[in-house]
Amino acid sequence: MAENEEKKTKHGGALATVYDWLTSITFALIFVLLLLTFVFRQVTVNGTSMNNTLADGDRLIVENLMYSPQYGDIVVVSHGEHYEDAIIKRVIATGGQVVDIDFSTGEVSVDGVIIDEPYIKGFTKKLGNSTEFPLTVPKNCVFVMGDNRENSLDSRSKEIGIIPENNIVGKAVFRMYPVNAWGGLYDNM
Repeated sequence: MAENEEKKTKHGGALATVYDWLTSITFALIFVLLLLTFVFRQVTVNGTSMNNTLADGDRLIVENLMYSPQYGDIVVVSHGEHYEDAIIKRVIATGGQVVDIDFSTGEVSVDGVIIDEPYIKGFTKKLGNSTEFPLTVPKNCVFVMGDNRENSLDSRSKEIGIIPENNIVGKAVFRMYPVNAWGGLYDNM
């Protein structure tokens, strides 16, 4: 009789342990799902407009909870009316700031101060259907540019133009792939 009770206790203990593990795993999965839905997202870079900072095929983690754009942030922008896929660009100016580009020197200035851009590739040139400069960025909007200035469709073009903040999915904060470039995007800035 004591052997039967001991077997039941062992058997019941094993089931309780399995139940505890399944409950913990379920709650962990729900937590991760909520984080990936409301706080972080994963995006893949498509194209060369952010070279040399980002490359085609890089996979990034994007933070999107209560995000407010700042100069220098790499952002993911989505706006189905104007372009089919999300675009990834760098914030150059925010609402109320004045952007000017001297296309003869390639220098970009914000509020009359030439900005230091060690991350850019190429010469900042005028695009075909170009925005007029100087330009005051409207409230709740941002002016964005790709780091590959010779091969980036961005706010310099009327085709992309000024980006309303509500079209920003979030700030890219971490590169997951390729593994040899794994790490934070702002570690070297």
